[in-house]
Amino acid sequence: MKTIVVTGGSRGIGLGLVRSLLARGHRVALCGSRADTVREAAAGLDVLALVADVTDRAQLQTLWDAAADRYGRVDIWVNNAGVSHTRAPLWRLPEEEARSVVAVNLLGALNGSAVALAGMAAQGGGHLWNMEGLGSDGRTVPGLSVYGATKRALTFLTRSLVKEVPPGVSAGLLSPGMVVTDLLTLGYDPGEMERARKVFDILADRVETVTPWLAERVVTHARNGAHVRWLTPAKVAARFAAAPFRRRDVFGG
Repeated sequence: MKTIVVTGGSRGIGLGLVRSLLARGHRVALCGSRADTVREAAAGLDVLALVADVTDRAQLQTLWDAAADRYGRVDIWVNNAGVSHTRAPLWRLPEEEARSVVAVNLLGALNGSAVALAGMAAQGGGHLWNMEGLGSDGRTVPGLSVYGATKRALTFLTRSLVKEVPPGVSAGLLSPGMVVTDLLTLGYDPGEMERARKVFDILADRVETVTPWLAERVVTHARNGAHVRWLTPAKVAARFAAAPFRRRDVFGG
């Protein structure tokens, strides 16, 4: 049994991961940025749930302290919290929207990594996971330049941390692939969505499909430099090859 903290654990992939970890008998703490979603997420679950803004390092330190106080230690920390933005060229994207994406996706991961690595160094061990996303592999998508830049930076950050973690502590990357959440569909107009859906129905998966697989590997693959990928290049190629013969509707269930 491990104690695992998941930031952004009140919805989407984060909540799916929390539920899958609990189902495997682990102790879980989660945070979200809104009291209502945190309360809804925690309803009926044996979980430590706090409201925390990942852009404020002190609030993440409070999350670490609360989890360590309740469970004795934190074995694994998952920096999952993330937001996207309206699909628009950079020069049309409002400054505050761009600032929010950078703050949550990159500064939030920096804060979570700093808190987790310091705490793990003090307790003598632990593992940090950072969650990749669109842009992590260098692929670009028009209209998502800011989001993609934050995820590319997150991958660089994690690979750097692999080389500087303290003794007994490790870090790695989780890549959930294309998952049906509001982050995936944000900002499409009806025409764009109709075109994009053809690709989504080939490559995307639902939260309840991906997160049990991820949850198992969050624990079993917790070693320095690990890179856990759901949607591998081989899987992408196989799905496109099978697409003419296999109909999928990831939004319809």
